[in-house]
Order: sequence, then structure tokens, then C-alpha cells
Amino acid sequence: MSAYSGDGSNRWPAVHRSDAAALVRQALEAPAGTIVHAVAEEGVPARDIATAIGQGLGLPVTTATPDHFGWLGPFFAADIPASSTVTQKQLGWTPTHPTLLEDLAAGHYFTAR
Repeated sequence: MSAYSGDGSNRWPAVHRSDAAALVRQALEAPAGTIVHAVAEEGVPARDIATAIGQGLGLPVTTATPDHFGWLGPFFAADIPASSTVTQKQLGWTPTHPTLLEDLAAGHYFTAR
């Protein structure tokens, strides 16, 4: 099964790995002490992530208690939206790659290599 905690409304920030890599390069060139947030999407609902994974793998989607996820349960159940507005303004960084749900819908995470 593909599961989410509670009602699945808790949010996770997301960024495409290529956008994150570009930001890491920029951060290394930024003044010492610059704080960056590699976030393209402020918060994707956990239920939507679980649904996309379930569709990609042909699995049922259901809710589960945080215990189901082991030691990650408390983290996965948390609502942790984040913003990169300051980072984008400070470094001129703009995420351009697919969103998490677009990337999952493309299906390449679910094909055997």
C-alpha cells in the first residue's frame, strides 16, 4: 500500500534535484553565512504524494498511523511547509524543473531499470 498519516493534509516542501543542485552551486558562491532554502513547492499534501505513488505502482492508497512509518513516522506526520522566497530574491534563483507531482506522474520512478 501507499500510505499517508492522518487525513493526509500535512504538507511537505519539495524541490527537483536539478533545481536543488543549481542552488547548491549558487550557495557555495554566496557570501559566507548566507542561509538558503531549496524549496520550489512550499507544501505538497502527503495524501497527494501517496496517491501519486500508489497510482505509479498500482497500489491501494490508505491512511496509516505514524507508527506505520517507523522512526520517520513523527516527521512524516508533521505539517512542515517552507518557503524559498528570500532565497530566490537574495540569489536570483528560480526553480524551473517539474513539480514533485509532475515528476511522479511522468512515471520514470516506477519503471524497472
